[in-house]
Amino acid sequence: MVNEPTVRKLHEMRLSAMVESFQAQLLDPAFQELSFEERFGMLVDLEWARRKNNRLTTLIRKADFQQTNACIEDVEYHVDRKLDRTQILRLGTSAYIHDKLNIIIMGASGAGKTYLVCAFGIAACRNFLPVKYIRLPELLNELAVARGEGIFGRVMKTYKKVPLLILDEWLLVSLKESEARDLLEIVESRHQTSSTIFCSQFAPGGWHSKIGESTLADAILDRIVHSSYTITIEGTDSMRKRKGLIN
Repeated sequence: MVNEPTVRKLHEMRLSAMVESFQAQLLDPAFQELSFEERFGMLVDLEWARRKNNRLTTLIRKADFQQTNACIEDVEYHVDRKLDRTQILRLGTSAYIHDKLNIIIMGASGAGKTYLVCAFGIAACRNFLPVKYIRLPELLNELAVARGEGIFGRVMKTYKKVPLLILDEWLLVSLKESEARDLLEIVESRHQTSSTIFCSQFAPGGWHSKIGESTLADAILDRIVHSSYTITIEGTDSMRKRKGLIN
């Protein structure tokens, strides 16, 4: 067929969506009523959309979210949660990332903090911004292993450069001094250059004792607290009932 060379070239250029659209146009006589510009525009639109969707899928996969189905639109605003819908929707635009600001999310275990941080992370992916989600205990362990394997600098660079870093289970347990120094290096490098979401069961006033060494604690808190939005998720009896945790 006369169109086979065109199809082959499109495949070679990895324009698979355009191939599908082009072949569909050839099989449907209705497309003959459209102008060349209209038909070509449809080919380009489909290829563009496919590539955007593929990029979004890749960003979400690489972020390692704990909950990949989380989204801002599905956040529950029950009265007992005391969430500010306007604040969450505004942060859901990811403008804070462009402004190099942070978010601190606080709440008791089971309050839905992880869902919310993942929703913010996926919202950032929808804006085609790279994100990395990790539990703080896993991060500290990864850094310790990397130091032993001689790749500490390379691993540390990953956490310094990503536009949005999400640290779940922030300061759940007290830190060793070496761990506090590693965190200070990350926080210092990201200060006013990128954004971090800190997800914790404790308010910043309780972080100082978890970090330990007072000078390190002061330095870490100074680079976080004054450039962060704060969200507190209150106790949620209705959520616990839905999960079967209470009668």
